[in-house]
Amino acid sequence: MNKIKMDSIQELPYAVEESINRLRINVSFLGNEIKKIMVVSTLPNEGKSFVTMQMWKQMANAGIKSVLVDADMRNSVLVKKNDMERQDGKEMKGLVNYLAEDFSLDEVIYESPFENGYIIPNVENIINPSMLLESDKFGNMLNELSKDYRYVFVDAPPLGLVSDAEKIGSMCDGAILVIRSGEITRAEVKNSIKQLERSGCKILGVVLNRATDLKNKYSKQKYYSGK
Repeated sequence: MNKIKMDSIQELPYAVEESINRLRINVSFLGNEIKKIMVVSTLPNEGKSFVTMQMWKQMANAGIKSVLVDADMRNSVLVKKNDMERQDGKEMKGLVNYLAEDFSLDEVIYESPFENGYIIPNVENIINPSMLLESDKFGNMLNELSKDYRYVFVDAPPLGLVSDAEKIGSMCDGAILVIRSGEITRAEVKNSIKQLERSGCKILGVVLNRATDLKNKYSKQKYYSGK
């Protein structure tokens, strides 16, 4: 299996690290039947990709074999923000290449610097990935991954912009909704919940991102279980 290096791995303040750790523990309490987890937001810049990356990283560091699927094929930020490159210097291929071209799944899964952490990046944003998501290939891929990995974390596009996340959610065991504190209305949140329910995707919980803790003045994540 090919390996990638990630030169911009973010060091977190202690309070944020602990909040992500609580999220990881809460996810582990959801049961063995929950394996394919979509992480999604209503709008861009609410922190869904950050939460996905950090939760995946903590699972891997805890010895839990996990794979992150970068399914925000319109506007992916994970590769750029984390300076991902193949260790051997060759061109990196990712999710779009697998879905649209003749690449095997093994060719687009990479070992990360974290033991037990694997990733399918998206290195080629496209204007309209809807047709790729509507084919059986994406759902079959998630099912295959769920056989080999304890958790499959899917970073999905925002619900409020396109229908991609609804389609992805219909193929997952549940979703975690990331909400940026003070940036989105209750009506928008309710609409996102309705979209997830319409897709048949179980709401596993909500992460309130960038909520100020007045006690220690750290920006942190808080988790509310949807069970």
